[in-house]
Amino acid sequence: MSEQKINIRLSVLDLAPVIAGNTPADSFRNTLDLARHAEEWGYHRYWLAEHHNMPGIASSATSVIIGHVAGGTKTIRVGSGGIMLPNHAPLVIAEQFGTLESLYPGRIDLGLG
Repeated sequence: MSEQKINIRLSVLDLAPVIAGNTPADSFRNTLDLARHAEEWGYHRYWLAEHHNMPGIASSATSVIIGHVAGGTKTIRVGSGGIMLPNHAPLVIAEQFGTLESLYPGRIDLGLG
């Protein structure tokens, strides 16, 4: 019997948590550090989740953080774990992600909710 090799693409879902005693800026540095490690370890995609009004979560401006992560990595795909369209004008989201795709071709994913 021959052995089959299964190729499973792994991803990271990051909420950009703010650790007690730290700031959102610390959280963004931690996010970029984790994304760089995920890229080095061979992960396929780095998702950022959109959450609002949660003091312990810093990922409310998802497209901005996606640009930060894509700019600090080289190959890993970066995307949203779900932009909530009831919270945003769809045209603005389309423009933001179109711009991100222009800056980082073939690396930006848009998940919608």
